[in-house]
Formats: sequence, structure tokens, C-alpha cells
Amino acid sequence: MTQPLHRTPATRQEALRSALPATVNLLKQHRAADIAESDINDYVNMNWLEWNGGSLRLTVTGDNVCRQMRER
Repeated sequence: MTQPLHRTPATRQEALRSALPATVNLLKQHRAADIAESDINDYVNMNWLEWNGGSLRLTVTGDNVCRQMRER
């Protein structure tokens, strides 16, 4: 039995996209506790962040989204 895909509403996705660079900065500063749990869940569901050995890290997809944000 397959799991239904979690879809993030477009406005929520845009808000998360805008906040992703700041989120990545928090991760680099080892301040993941300052990121809202709902944001983390949505980032993981969208494959922008992933759990790795108990810590969060940026995925290749998330890195591409960050690059797109810097180019704007």
C-alpha cells in the first residue's frame, strides 16, 4: 500500500521558499531548534531538507532552491 503524497499549498510553499536561506543559516549555526517543527516537516516532505543521523541537512533539491533564491 503506497502512502498518499503530501502536497503543500502553493502559498505555503512560496513562504517556505523565501524562508529557506534563513533556515539554512540556522542549520549552519547549529540552531535547528529555532526552526518551527511544522516548517521542518514541510521542508522534509518537499525533499528540501532530510534527516541524517539525527540532524537535518539540506538536500540537493534544497540546495538548488537556495541557488534560485540567490539568483533572483
